[in-house]
Amino acid sequence: MTPAVISLSDILAARERIAGRIEQTALVTSSTLSETLGVPVHLKLEHRQTTGSFKLRGATNAITLLGAEERKHGVVAASTGNHGRALAHAAKVENIRATICMSRLVPDNKVSEIRRLGAEIRIVGNSQDDAQVEVERLVADEGMTMVPPFDHPGVIAGQGTLGLEIVDALPEVETVLVPLSGGGLAAGIAAAVKGRSPSTRVIGVSMTRGAAMKASLDAGAPVQVEEVASLADSLGGGIGLDNRLTFAMCRDLLDEVVLLSEEEIAAGIAHAYEAEREIVEGAGAVGIAALLSARVKPAGPTVLILSGRNIDMELHRRIVCGDNPFAGEPAA
Repeated sequence: MTPAVISLSDILAARERIAGRIEQTALVTSSTLSETLGVPVHLKLEHRQTTGSFKLRGATNAITLLGAEERKHGVVAASTGNHGRALAHAAKVENIRATICMSRLVPDNKVSEIRRLGAEIRIVGNSQDDAQVEVERLVADEGMTMVPPFDHPGVIAGQGTLGLEIVDALPEVETVLVPLSGGGLAAGIAAAVKGRSPSTRVIGVSMTRGAAMKASLDAGAPVQVEEVASLADSLGGGIGLDNRLTFAMCRDLLDEVVLLSEEEIAAGIAHAYEAEREIVEGAGAVGIAALLSARVKPAGPTVLILSGRNIDMELHRRIVCGDNPFAGEPAA
């Protein structure tokens, strides 16, 4: 399958398919950021999605596309937490078995929530790549269907529905800032936004500590990076050396990629709470952080995606109180 297959029409079809199964989240104006930047800044409140992140869109779309035999054997995925939670929820709604494989770096609060949703959990190794080995074993040995967190046409199309909602609500949008990890969200949103508004800039935002997609784009091909702990833990993990879709789509559709320090991400989390009255995890705060740090200087109406809220609340308390456990840590 080629990137061209994930088209605007695929995303429109996904929107119809998942309607009623996910929340169409609000787009609100941030008066504080608008005043600071001198341009209208809007927040897409996707952290208020049913499972606490955008991942439910892609997981739900992928589940609805399964055939009878695939449903019988169940689904499996590697996850840094939010995809696993979304897939567990979507599978539970359809009464389908789900197994989620995660590394030891996934925070306990995300593991416990996936377990609460009834999925079987496998903790394997210290990286997404290690967890993926167990996924592939379950596919080979038990006939389960792999629903990867990003490099999957159904997942990308589902995430792209966010882009449709943004352009529908704000046709004049000049810049969209998207959290960037494996690229499912960025690829889907970019395809939707560019399909509707070709002149709109779509910028991927990640952390300096182990940004696999940025390293791969710089290298011109998918590469492995060391996976290390970060406030933006949801953005960790590789993109897969055999990446079929998201690498090429991000390469072709993103206008820019920016990286943030742990201190800048912490500032984004704190601003979201103190000024916007929103609780977001590190990955959900990177758009705010990119503006506060002036790494992105938009020229017109701008949308930030608050992509997830699934942060350990003790960690959140520490960050808001100015105690960042990752402060001063070198980039990977």
